[in-house]
Amino acid sequence: MSQITLPAKPKLLDQMRDKLRVLYYAWKTEKSYVAWVERFLRYHKERNGRIWRHPTELGKAEIEQYFTFLAVDERVAASTQNQAFSARLFLDKKVLEIELPVINAGRAKRGQRLPVVLSRSEVQRVLRAMDTSPYSLMAQLLYGTGMRLLECCRLRVKDVDFERSQILIRDGKGGKDRAVPLPEMCVVGLQEQIVRARQQLESDREQGLHGVSLPKALDRKYAEAALSLGWQFVFGSSRLCRDPQNPEGPLVRHHIHENNLQKSLVRAVRESDVGKRATCHPFRHSFATHLLENGYDIRTVQELLGHASVETAMIYTHVLQKGACGVQNPLDVMR
Repeated sequence: MSQITLPAKPKLLDQMRDKLRVLYYAWKTEKSYVAWVERFLRYHKERNGRIWRHPTELGKAEIEQYFTFLAVDERVAASTQNQAFSARLFLDKKVLEIELPVINAGRAKRGQRLPVVLSRSEVQRVLRAMDTSPYSLMAQLLYGTGMRLLECCRLRVKDVDFERSQILIRDGKGGKDRAVPLPEMCVVGLQEQIVRARQQLESDREQGLHGVSLPKALDRKYAEAALSLGWQFVFGSSRLCRDPQNPEGPLVRHHIHENNLQKSLVRAVRESDVGKRATCHPFRHSFATHLLENGYDIRTVQELLGHASVETAMIYTHVLQKGACGVQNPLDVMR
């Protein structure tokens, strides 16, 4: 009688990756969660004679020791420490299916921070300093639509609606779709960018390439979608790559890497001498604040930004005040 060979049980981190994908977590969340669990295990390996220990062997004391280490020794930000805690919580509840004990570590508490907001003149100076295509157009879209960085990079041709003067944001934060206004200033630039996408698509077809990367299993559901114009990225990459979640898959064309836009915008901020620590996200903050200054209500701003709650958008009302808290400074009265 032949023996039946059972498949090897996947390693812990592979189990965690599989669970994250089953629950449709974002790729970046998957990367960060797996990295935090690996750091946690490596931390205790270095303190245990370089011997790996399974998370079930590391109890309340070891967990508290690690998170205290992050807060006290590493002095990480509150949001960073909370992300590490969320990763360990996911591992215990979803992968190991055990209850995480009550942790009394020195966990940092996230404070309330006002967003960095550029004035209209500062935005104008930064945009003028961005003379590199297509990053100049992408920066205009960040400010003119309130899109997040990755939402702009992932924009596809089919989601630009010139007739209705709107852009559809697909699968945004929380897996939600929304519509944002298409700035008239960006129409010509977007049309030229779509012409480039069409030319790149024709070249890919001639070379017999697989086409553009598609979400989930759409490449199997719609066989021709990867080589159709509508599914092409407006800001496509010049290089081919493989899907990091499917490293054995074919070479596909992805969107421009978000780091390229970030570096270009940071360089423009430095050259324009704005004097604020402005990256891509403050353009979204500036979009919301300037809408409120123009008289639009907070509910409209909430819907355009894609916030789940109106309370989240209320933070922008704090930067609308003239001066801190809108008070008249007693020193100015003495003049």
